[in-house]
Amino acid sequence: MRLSVHVSAALQLLAGMIIIVFGLAQLGVPGLRRIVVEPPASLGKLVLRSARSQAAFAPGLLGLASILIPCGITLSVEALALTSGSALAGAATMAVFVIGTSPLFAVLGYAARKAATAWRGRLAVATGIALLAMGLLTFNGGLEVAGSPLAASRLAGNFTSTTASANTAAVTSAIADGHQTVQITATSDGYSPSTTHTRAGVPTTLRIHSDDAQGCIRSFTVPDLNVQQILPANGDTAIELGTLQPGTLAYACGMGMYTGTIVTN
Repeated sequence: MRLSVHVSAALQLLAGMIIIVFGLAQLGVPGLRRIVVEPPASLGKLVLRSARSQAAFAPGLLGLASILIPCGITLSVEALALTSGSALAGAATMAVFVIGTSPLFAVLGYAARKAATAWRGRLAVATGIALLAMGLLTFNGGLEVAGSPLAASRLAGNFTSTTASANTAAVTSAIADGHQTVQITATSDGYSPSTTHTRAGVPTTLRIHSDDAQGCIRSFTVPDLNVQQILPANGDTAIELGTLQPGTLAYACGMGMYTGTIVTN
């Protein structure tokens, strides 16, 4: 089972909107102050008993329940697990995510507990600001995955100079025997070069070389063509783009954090 690019983007946009609303409610914005997410009374009592329980498995159960929280990052990793098309690969993806994030969440939980005592009234404001920032980041990730012109990378591109650093400089595709190939590299730091120029009216192949690619980088999407491809950690992947027309074709990782464009003239 694979989620389409548009479904993945819609889920991330929805998660971002929910988190933004929670953040605004936490900040006391008029009309949103009464928005409070509370579990059913029976579930709330169960969570409270589990939190007070001295049993070794109680924290684990609470941790597993956190997977239901509408978090853009969690939803994106879940989407990546689904697109693997394998129950074993999907389970491994989620296991790596949980194991990798556990130390960070442990530190954040400890810091939040200390902050609750030190900041008191200011903690609510700080929490609201953090939620709002995370919501905006998640929502923009959804816009990137959807290929929206309102995404931050596209808006920024309208105001930046065409001169770029060596890593992001525009590169022209190679043409041979009436066929052109766009070559990019996927690493844990993103896709490079971020901009490639191609010629219109020529059959085009996008060739992605993975060099120790990890995380959401491996979930490669081309929104306008509804293409979603899981890249290997190392190796080459070829994607047929067809005959491109003049314009800009955007691509992004599955979370919208890393982007790039193919400009056709």
